[in-house]
Amino acid sequence: MPPVVETTKQMTRKSMYIGGRFAGFDASEVAVESPANEAVIACVPDGDAAHADLAVAAAKGAFVSWSSRPAIERGQFVASLADAIEKETERLAILVTSEQGKPISQARGEVGATVNFLRHAAEEARRLSGDIVTSDNRSEEIQIRRHPYGVVVALTAWNYPLALAARKIGPALVAGNTVVLLGHEITPLSGLAIAELADKIGLPPGVLNVVTGKGPIVGERLVGHPDTALVTMTGSTRAGREIFRNAAEQIKVVRLELGGKAPFIVMEDASIDAAVAAAVVARYTNCGQICTCNERMYLHHAIADQFLEKFIEASKALTIGDPMADHDIGPKVSKLEVAKVAGLVDRSVAEGAEVLLAGGPLTDGDYEKGHWMSPTVLEVSDNKNTIMQEEVFGPVVSAIRVDDFEQAIAHANDTSFGLSAYLFTSRHQRLMEAPHRLKFGELYLNRANGEAVQGFHTGWGLSGVGGEDGAYGFDGYLRKQTTYLNWA
Repeated sequence: MPPVVETTKQMTRKSMYIGGRFAGFDASEVAVESPANEAVIACVPDGDAAHADLAVAAAKGAFVSWSSRPAIERGQFVASLADAIEKETERLAILVTSEQGKPISQARGEVGATVNFLRHAAEEARRLSGDIVTSDNRSEEIQIRRHPYGVVVALTAWNYPLALAARKIGPALVAGNTVVLLGHEITPLSGLAIAELADKIGLPPGVLNVVTGKGPIVGERLVGHPDTALVTMTGSTRAGREIFRNAAEQIKVVRLELGGKAPFIVMEDASIDAAVAAAVVARYTNCGQICTCNERMYLHHAIADQFLEKFIEASKALTIGDPMADHDIGPKVSKLEVAKVAGLVDRSVAEGAEVLLAGGPLTDGDYEKGHWMSPTVLEVSDNKNTIMQEEVFGPVVSAIRVDDFEQAIAHANDTSFGLSAYLFTSRHQRLMEAPHRLKFGELYLNRANGEAVQGFHTGWGLSGVGGEDGAYGFDGYLRKQTTYLNWA
């Protein structure tokens, strides 16, 4: 298997972006590796708490001027950033594939999503509004205004390093906040690429700052910094708990989009071919590294055999290899992630799961270098089996047979997570009933996953607090102020 991408001069060494300046800021360097072949593709500064302080100070210093600009001007900057990213689609797609491992066509899709997130945020500039509420008193009105928070710290996961950054940067900036972005230490290059383009379009210094380093060091300081007003994070539930604890001392506003354990329900009246196609997309896209992925399938016993036969056949047909050659499945992001997923499968089998399709880590021949896994399909009879309860985040899926709709709903809700859920059925009553019965923030009924920028992406339970996207997500970057105005 050829290298995912040749190391190029412009990818060799990157700097942090603080206060409108690119520099290493006296930090040591760490290597960024390709998950496809373990080759070093870049070096970035290994930041520390002092760099976090510099970035927050720069953001704080820029806040008054930035928030005083008309919203339409802020939106124009964000729209210009979207245009600049769109012009660099192919270069950025290669960058995403190189550091994260997703197939190049999916990386192009991520760049497109990045552009859409920013453009939608820019459009919100003319929709910033408040309310005038009737007072109980004569010659008085109640005004409710929305104001930016100040310094927003944005922490992003490694599975969509470019799009997740834009998802937070866009609305935060248009709302009038300034931002410090810390991408995941495994995938820091996408955030730095956004900084390069933000600098190119003339975004004022300090409005957007991008730092690199480890979450427990740089991230912890950013969250705990007294000048940080709001923290928005996409990542694991474990990391979310740590951020909550760190933010609690100063009662910071926290918005967390965390893990998921999405049930995929297929009833006896469903279109089997449509359900199988959606289940494959929702499980294996980005090597299963999506928080809304199909994690556990609940199949009506009347169609279970037929569904599983077709699903396994489709799983076997997927190609695995060099993501620059656009195979269906690229590498997982790290060796540690491969070991974690393999361990979950081993535990599940020890608890009684039956292996219907034996996949797992690939280490020989073309797969000697890199972090590879092939699809695994399990069937279980106990909904408390490890594989039905813990997030997998890889190309592994489990199935359990159910007797009816009631049992499927009960099993689906038997989880601490509440991000997304799927239902395939042709019965109108079930489709109408599902939103009232399924305890998840995002439902996909008779379709695969993939949220819209104008929707609202939010989790319940251990899947997080707050949310992203659309008018509801934008509102999360603004706080309310009530004025009682009496002119008597």
